[in-house]
Amino acid sequence: MNQSTPDPEGLPPASATSPAPAPEPAGTSSGPPTPQEIAPAPAEGPSAAGSPAAGEPAAVESAAVEPAGVESAGVVDEPVAAAEEPAREEGRAAAEEPAAGVEERAVGAEAAPAEPEPPVGVPAPGSAPAGDPWAPGASEATDAMATPAYGIPVVLPVANAGWQHGENPPVAAEAPVRVVDPAAAAVGNASLFGVGYLLLGRKRLALLAGVITLALVVVHVAAVRALWLEIVIVLWWVAMIAHGWRLARGSGSGAAARRQRVIALATAVPVLLAVGFLRFDAAGIEGDSVAARDGGDCGQAVAAVDRLWFGHRVANAPLTVRGEDTVRACGRLDAASAQLRTALTGDTNALENGFTGLTRALAELPGYERVVDRALDGFLSALPTKDACDTSDLTEWLRERGTKGNALDRANEVLPRVAPAAFVQCGDDLMSASSFTEARDRYQELLDQYPNHELAPKAKDGVQKATWAIELANVRALLASPSADKPKYCDAPAPYSAAAPYGAQSPNRAWVAGTNEHTKRLPGDWLVSDVANATLVICAGAVAHGSVKETCTYLFSGTFSGEKDVSFHRIAIPVRAFEVKTGRLVAETTLEIDGESCPAVVNYTTFNRLDTGPDSDMYVTASEGDVHGAFNSLINP
Repeated sequence: MNQSTPDPEGLPPASATSPAPAPEPAGTSSGPPTPQEIAPAPAEGPSAAGSPAAGEPAAVESAAVEPAGVESAGVVDEPVAAAEEPAREEGRAAAEEPAAGVEERAVGAEAAPAEPEPPVGVPAPGSAPAGDPWAPGASEATDAMATPAYGIPVVLPVANAGWQHGENPPVAAEAPVRVVDPAAAAVGNASLFGVGYLLLGRKRLALLAGVITLALVVVHVAAVRALWLEIVIVLWWVAMIAHGWRLARGSGSGAAARRQRVIALATAVPVLLAVGFLRFDAAGIEGDSVAARDGGDCGQAVAAVDRLWFGHRVANAPLTVRGEDTVRACGRLDAASAQLRTALTGDTNALENGFTGLTRALAELPGYERVVDRALDGFLSALPTKDACDTSDLTEWLRERGTKGNALDRANEVLPRVAPAAFVQCGDDLMSASSFTEARDRYQELLDQYPNHELAPKAKDGVQKATWAIELANVRALLASPSADKPKYCDAPAPYSAAAPYGAQSPNRAWVAGTNEHTKRLPGDWLVSDVANATLVICAGAVAHGSVKETCTYLFSGTFSGEKDVSFHRIAIPVRAFEVKTGRLVAETTLEIDGESCPAVVNYTTFNRLDTGPDSDMYVTASEGDVHGAFNSLINP
């Protein structure tokens, strides 16, 4: 009767009529020994009932037992089969153990199991006795079964069954590799912190990536805030993403991939959103600053830049550099504007500094033209200033500056509106302050620059008045120095063209230098106390004896008593008369004042009672009429 045992691996049983494999010739095997080659020879001596005697191969063939799962083609007597039933169960159990070992190797176990020891009484493979028909190559009908001495078939384990028929020996399996979703690795690296590398288990690579990222950011923020370094950082970011994708093996799916992607997105998205928001916000701040600058308001531009902070510097360092450039440029323009404000006090040096600053800004700071215009407008709108002389100084500097071919040249457009009135008003103010020379210069500037202006006649009148004031001041100075009795004027007269011409009126009022008792007796309407009201300047010299009017003899008594002749002289006063208007000498003569002579008694002075009589020369006694008559020829020619 046929029997079959189920295969432990679930394979279908082999056919009961399958022929036994033909054995290879002895000594020609190229692989490991087969079960047939290592099957032991039957034990010598008595055997169990029904066992074939030694040297009977036909009986052996009929008694051979197929491996587990293979039906036997031989017919066995029922008693024998019954007696062998327990032994068969043990043989099946022994056959299942090596099958398990084979299965363990098939699924890639790390180390192949040790080859099992053969059952008791079964020789080791290759150790069959000489002349044994079961030895390798000794029989053509070999099998994986062996019948021990006790007559129970045993299935031997087959070692390295996977490569017994000339196959290559198995290679030790590689260590398990972590499978990471490529998208998760790439997105994780997009955070620039190497999160993708951490997902891949590359901790050192993640640390290195973080250090490089930190170094690039620090250098970019602190030292090289240039666009080229920002491009380098972007390329580094792209390289990290691509490298993370490349390192990821397989394509993750299922819950593990979703978890990896969530982790990657949780790190990358906040970083990218933060950088994007900061760059967007910085761009808006820069836009506000540029709009304020284009509107000419540097204060608002700087206020906008002040809203930038360290985060903006990290996210967009080149933009913060432009912001700092705006602050510096506005600082320069503010300094120039401050100089212009100082110039409104009449400081032409500050005006020059202010215009120099604005000129350089136009040349070196493109985009700040409106700021320059606003600064210039602020200065020009403040003209004229409260002080006309300050205004005239500023307008005169602007006129001398001329045109330079830039936006500041339009300052000259304000001159015709401001300068003429400033010149006249300044001249009037200087006249009041007795600064006659400066006043005349202001009036003359208007006449030179704007001869057809409506204020030109007033300027002409101002020039004339200033000139008169200058002349009068000069005449006064000459009459006062070194003294009123002997002034410089008498030797170096100067004109005062505002005075009336000599002879145009009567009397010709005179200012008398070198006064004496006789000039003081002139009529009040003939004399003036201020040369500004005089027509004539009379320089009177010392009084001397003039011509003799009469000589008389007088008797005197004393130490030397007797008679003495006394000559009475007219009073002689040398004078020089100058026309005040021109300083021209109109008369140089000696005036003689007549008077009474030879009085009945003359008075004289004696010394120590030594009386020698009166002086032989004495002055006539002049009356006011006599004095007036002597000067009348000068006062009323």
